[in-house]
Order: sequence, then structure tokens, then C-alpha cells
Amino acid sequence: MISKHHYSLLLLLIAGNCLAGNQVDTLGRITADYHMKPIHQKTRWAGKVNSVNVLEEYPRPQLKRDNWKCLNGLWEYAITDSTTKKPISYDGVILVPYPIESALSGVQKQLKPEQRLWYKKNIKIQNIKNNDRLILNFGAIDWQATIYVNNAEVATHTNGYEEFSIDITKYLQAGNNELLVKTYDPTDQGPNPHGKQVLNPMNIYYTSSSGIWQTVWLEKVAETHVKKIKMTPDIDKGILSIQINTIDAHSDMVMEVAAISNNKIINSKKIQLTNNINSTNIQLLIPDAQLWSPDNPFLYDLSVKILKSGKIIDEIKSYFGMRKISIQKDEKGTDRIFLNNKYTFNLGILDQGFWPEGLYTAPTDEALAFDIKTIKSMGFNTIRKHIKIEPARWYYHADKMGVLVWQDFVNPPQGLPDESKTIFENEVKEIIDQLHNHPSIITWVIFNERWGVYDQQRITEWVKKYDPSRVVNGHSGELLYVNGELREPSTNPWISSDMTDVHSYPEPRNPPGQPGKAKVIGEFGGIGVPVPGHQWDDLHGWGYVQSTADELKEKYTQMIVTLKKLEQEGLSASIYTQPFDVEGEENGLLTYDREIIKIPINDIRNINKSLVHLSNGFNLDPNFYIAANINTNDNDNKYVELLDEYDKGNRDSTFLRRLTLIALRKKDQPRITQIGNSYIAMLKDPFNKENLYFINSITNTTKDQGFVLLNTNAEKANEVFGSIQAQYKVKQIIEKEELSDYLNNKIIPNWDSLYQEMSLKYGQSGEELILGKRMMYYHDITHDWENYGKYYMLYFGKAYKHPDYKINNLTWQLFLKVDDPLILEFALQVMKYDLEKWDQNNPSAYDTYANLLYKLNKSSEGIIWEEKALKLKRTKAEEESFAETLQKMKAGLPTWPQNN
Repeated sequence: MISKHHYSLLLLLIAGNCLAGNQVDTLGRITADYHMKPIHQKTRWAGKVNSVNVLEEYPRPQLKRDNWKCLNGLWEYAITDSTTKKPISYDGVILVPYPIESALSGVQKQLKPEQRLWYKKNIKIQNIKNNDRLILNFGAIDWQATIYVNNAEVATHTNGYEEFSIDITKYLQAGNNELLVKTYDPTDQGPNPHGKQVLNPMNIYYTSSSGIWQTVWLEKVAETHVKKIKMTPDIDKGILSIQINTIDAHSDMVMEVAAISNNKIINSKKIQLTNNINSTNIQLLIPDAQLWSPDNPFLYDLSVKILKSGKIIDEIKSYFGMRKISIQKDEKGTDRIFLNNKYTFNLGILDQGFWPEGLYTAPTDEALAFDIKTIKSMGFNTIRKHIKIEPARWYYHADKMGVLVWQDFVNPPQGLPDESKTIFENEVKEIIDQLHNHPSIITWVIFNERWGVYDQQRITEWVKKYDPSRVVNGHSGELLYVNGELREPSTNPWISSDMTDVHSYPEPRNPPGQPGKAKVIGEFGGIGVPVPGHQWDDLHGWGYVQSTADELKEKYTQMIVTLKKLEQEGLSASIYTQPFDVEGEENGLLTYDREIIKIPINDIRNINKSLVHLSNGFNLDPNFYIAANINTNDNDNKYVELLDEYDKGNRDSTFLRRLTLIALRKKDQPRITQIGNSYIAMLKDPFNKENLYFINSITNTTKDQGFVLLNTNAEKANEVFGSIQAQYKVKQIIEKEELSDYLNNKIIPNWDSLYQEMSLKYGQSGEELILGKRMMYYHDITHDWENYGKYYMLYFGKAYKHPDYKINNLTWQLFLKVDDPLILEFALQVMKYDLEKWDQNNPSAYDTYANLLYKLNKSSEGIIWEEKALKLKRTKAEEESFAETLQKMKAGLPTWPQNN
């Protein structure tokens, strides 16, 4: 039998476009031609994702309706330039809601700031009544989104972390409807808060997540319905204050609100609604309230119904926890963090919320919950959610499992470009509103380590006033200590904050005390332990300090002993970096793929229990598998043993890669060459980006197979590198091996003979190297400007597209010292290429180009380009110099010395 709710849902048939080669299931969803992109590291949940089963759990647990339809799955996508009004064709299909850069999206392409990402899906609508409304909901789109329905623009939204909803009813038609989403995400190149996302990830910065990255869904509601609910508990009075916002309230309607415990109503109220008054405030007495805490994360259910003539026209389900967070004095008069009027040490960990296959988006809801459950299983009672806002279901799991959350805001860009302050403050307000109801969130963290900081006192005081139900950490880590040394002092780092907070890597230290503020360590630890076979980047793994697994356990134990002493001196909280490796960061307690735990679970629980009493709320679930224990003997100390395996014929590619890297760390060049060459010989596609970067990193001599590959395929390699790295690497090696005696002993070579020798041995790379060295010999040593001009032409005639020297610097000297019009005309063309390729924003390059034009009697053009240089000037000295040059040009006077 079909329920009324499910019958309504059958009226919403989600239809994908009829793409060539795609199949459509009974609900119209595209089901074929999807494959997760290959990736060398992934979690166990990646294999559970398919095109018709994508994060299907209801995405908003605190405003839940039964009548909804998930739109996750395959959509069409296109990447265009910024001027495109609408794509004419599409590039393929993308699995929503995984970011386009992720492997799970099925696309795995970077979105550049000058590009736009479009999504398209067809929705088939039938039998919508006059008083029905269809609400289109987005969990989050990074960063700006424009929504179209049937070619009509219906909404725009800016905030990469905020959920938003649109009533699309009036734009719909019977039958097929086209839903189109245009997104813009400049990542770290715009005014937008972007967290740890960057276009060029390395060290503590990670791959970007653009476009739709949380669930998309439709809801069918009545014309009058609940839009928003805000709940604030007061445990001292035993009251829950509720503010309910509605759409289109009428006086012939009644609202029923009920608090429910263990399926029993413990209190309820009925309120007569008023015409056009869409905000209702209610206080519910919660008798003998069970308080929410990590020891007992008790949640009450909440029901809100709108009735007309006794008939329910809208109903939402929610939940709440009765808890209080405050700064109070303990029995010794020390200011500490109190949960429910009881001192509670916040033993926390810095969680960043990244996934190897999904980036910002967890592969499944089970995976999302796994991270929280694992952290609590290790004996932590607190998570600092670091510079990322999670989907609502993450906070639901934190509420349900009982973990305290310090929630970072996502800071503005560090350079504070135009509009970034306004954007940041708007997003702060929106995020507070969005997350207000979660009992797990006890602390707002506004700024981190000076990143994009401004107006700290004003913003801190505003946040405290806007949400007095939580404590506020105004600036985590403005005082940053590394190896005991303070990076930069500050006059008033904790102004108006509820905490004094320092970061101290790797060893923890207490911040100074201030009246009314709790002492906390916002970050410490960061001990890197690489795990072979479980690394995102085995070339550049990063941690504040590198250790073996045995050393990690010993160091972590000592850190907790130190924390216990610091607690006795007034410390209330500590945040360890971090639970999981993240891309190149290898300082997690588990690997990025969540497969290996670096300190056995029972060991770390025993270590942590000196600071957190492991009550029943921390019991291990016997059916919950976390990860395999690390093999403490599997490290670089096995080098001799592994070499023996190699010499006996082991040629497994994973083994060879690992052994090459150990040889690299041991600085054993003969073995790097030998084993590296064996590894490269096995590669099916050496020009795969991952493979090519590895080859580049292990190539150090002309005997390396990587040298031959880069030298003979330089242009192909550069397409992968996105730079002129191949020629640079090759010439660097040739110079080291062939020219070091000349350079170190300042011997003048027989240039012609050396040119012939290097040309014969290394081809064009050898020729360019010698031509460049000879050019610089005349430039730096002999000041023979006639020969300098000659070899400028010979060198840049071969190497202008991949130069080893700054074109602008050398061309300026040529302009000053050389009068030959043939050479000057050649230099003009070289500078034109330089301006187009590298120096578009360099006023000095504009000045050089203008002067060449002028010296070649192209005065009008020269004046135009000198005016451009003056407009782009960066310093007072440049302004004065360019203005003087422009004046000479307009007066017809030489701009170059007359006594060469």
C-alpha cells in the first residue's frame, strides 16, 4: 500500500536528459556512463557510491519533512568562460553533490577563476494543486550560484557554506522542466572565504571544491508552511525558547508545538496564528530536564504542526538538547570552561573535513558519521571544526553521539581584497543562524593565526551579543609558538574574547591568564608519521616534526602528561593536530584513507583518560571497526632489507616507488638512479601528472631515465607541469655535471668547442645552456655589449618560450647598451611575448617595451605603452621614473644614455 506521502512523491518524477549512451531508470535518473575517476588513495566507502544511490539521507534533520525528493545523482555539466549566457552543449555528466575537482564527481577537473561551471537537470512535474508549493533546496554551492528554471532566472546566492531554498512553483509547467545552475568559484583568487582550499595545493593547503558540494532536494509544501525554527535552551530555568518563522500565516490556523521524550509528549502548546504575522515565539517548560553532554547526549524530539480546521497542512520534525556552556570560576577561583554548570576539560582535536575521493564531500553518510565516532572512540570529547562548515548531518551526528564542537568561521582572504570584509561578516551571520540549534556547538572561533584578521574587537563583541548562548574564541593562535619560539608578538590578542588561546607546535604550553577568560591551547602537536602505501603525496609529506610510529606514541603520551600539568595551572582545553592525514599533511592519528591508525585505539584511550573520564558515553562499540594498527617496523630502517628484495628481483611497481623514495631520503644516488630507472620502465603512462611529478623529483643526473624523458619530450612534459619546468630541470643537471669545473674555478671555456660538445650530447637543451651562459658572460664579466646583443639573439631565438633568465631584466640592458636596429627589433618581439605570457601586470616590463618602441622610432606607440606603465606603477620611485621618461618621449628627447 502506498502512503499519502509517498503517493505525493510519485508525482515528482526526476528526469535526466537523453544523453547518448546513457540509460534512464524508472524515476528518469541517468544511470549509465558514470565511473569514479581513478585515484591512488580512497576510503572504504568510495566503493559504495553509485549513480542512483548518492547521499540519500534527509539532509536537514532539524527541519525535517516526509514529503521530499532527493535530486542527487547524475546531472549534465559544462565548463565555459565567464561571458557565456547559456551553454549550447554539455561536456558530459557529473555526479552531484561531489565537487567537480573530486574523483567521485566522475569529472575531476579544476575550475579556474575565469571559468563558470553549469549544471543541468530535467524535472518532470505532474498534478500540482493551486495551494501547493515546490521548494528547491541546496545544501551548499561554492561560491556564487545563479539558478534558472525554464530559462527564467529565479535566484542568486553567495556563500559557499550556507544552505538556501527557493520557491520555484510559479516558474514550473506541466511536464518537463529544465533546472539550470551556474556557479562561480575563484577559490583563493577572489574576495570569498575559502578556508584551506587553494588552486595550487601544498603543505597545509588542499585541493579546491567548486560548485554543488552538498545535497540538492525538492520538497512539496502547502502555501502556509514553516520556514525556519530557532531553539535556545535555558537549563537554569528548565525552559526551551522557540522562535518559529512561517510563510503566509492566517488567523484561521493553529500551530501545535510539542516536546517529546522517548516517544512521549512532555509538554506542548497551541497558538492561534495571526494574518501576515510570520514569526511566533514560544517557551516550553522542560520538566526535570535531562542535560545533553558527551557523557549522556540526550536529545528531545520536537514536533511543529500547522492545522486548519483540524487538518494538518504542514508538519516538521526536529530535535533539541538541553545544555549550557559558560566561563565560570572553579573552587580555586580559576576561570574555566563549564558545561551544564560543571567544569569540563575540552580534550579536542583539529578536524578539517576532507576526503581523498570527495574532497569537501564525504562519500556516504556512514563515512561522515565515522569520523566523529572514531574521534570520540579515541577518548576525545571535543572537535574543533577547522575553517570549514559541514553539512547539517555532520552536526546531527555530533549532537547524537555527544561531541563538543568548536566551530571556526571561514576567514576572509588574507590579503583582504575589496568587498571581502562585507562578505565575511554576512557569512558569519548566516552561519550562526544556520547552526544555532545544534547543542554540540559550544564555541565560535572567529579568526585563526592572523589569517584575514581585522576589527577583531568589534566582530568578537558582535558575535557574543548576537549569540549569547555560546562562548567566543575571538582569535585562535594569534600568538603562534614553533619549537618554543614566538613567531610574532601581539599587543592585545584576546580582546573581548572568552578565552586566551595560543598555538604551540609541537609541544603544548599554557597561555597567560586574564580575568574572566579560560586558558586554552587552540592547536598543538602536528607530529608527522608517513605510512607507506597510505600517502596522498609520498614526495612531500608534511608535519611540524617527523617521527616513527613508536616515537609518535611516546611523544603523544608525554604531551598528555604535560597537558595534565598545565590543567593544574589553569588550562581548560587543548586541540591536538589532527585526527586524519589530509592530502600532503601526514600528522593525523589515522591515515587520509582512514585505513591505518597510528596509535592503537586502546592505547590512545588509556593515554587520554587522564583528562577525560571515559564514562558510558565513551564506550567502544564492539561492532564498530576503526582501522588496522600501524606496522611500527615498516619504515626507512628497512632499507637494507628492501634493497636485498630488489636485488633478488622484486619489481612490483609500488615496491619500486617506495624504495626509490627511501633511497632519495638516504641520499643514495646510485640506487636512486638504478631503482628509479626500473620504476620508470614499468610505467604505462609516464606523462600522467602524478607519474611525471614523481619522475621530476627523482631525476638528478644525466644517467637517470627521467633526464632522457624530460629532455626528449620537454614540451609534452611542460603541458602537464603547466610551466617550463622540463627544460629548467634538464639544463640544471647538465650545468651541474658539465660546467661545474668552469664555474667553480672561474675558467673561461672555449665557447665554440663547448657548444659543439653539448649540442652533440644533449641536443637543443645543451645548445641553449651554452648560448645562455655565453650571453651572460658578455653581460656580467666582459661588458662586451656587441657580443651581448649577438648572443641575446642567438639564445632567445631558441629559448624565448622557456627562458632561464628574466626577459625584462636582460632586455632593459640591451635597450641601454645596444643600438643595432636589427637586434632591437628582435628584442621588441621577445618583450611582446614576455608581456603576453608572464609580465602582464609588471609596469617595469611595460616601460621596457615602450622604450624599445621609442628607440626604434615608433614614438606614438612608445608613448602609449609608457602611459600604461605609469598607470600600473607600484611605487613612488616607479611613478617618478616613468613620468620622467614619458616627458622625454613627448619632447622627442633620448631616453637612453648617450655615452655608450
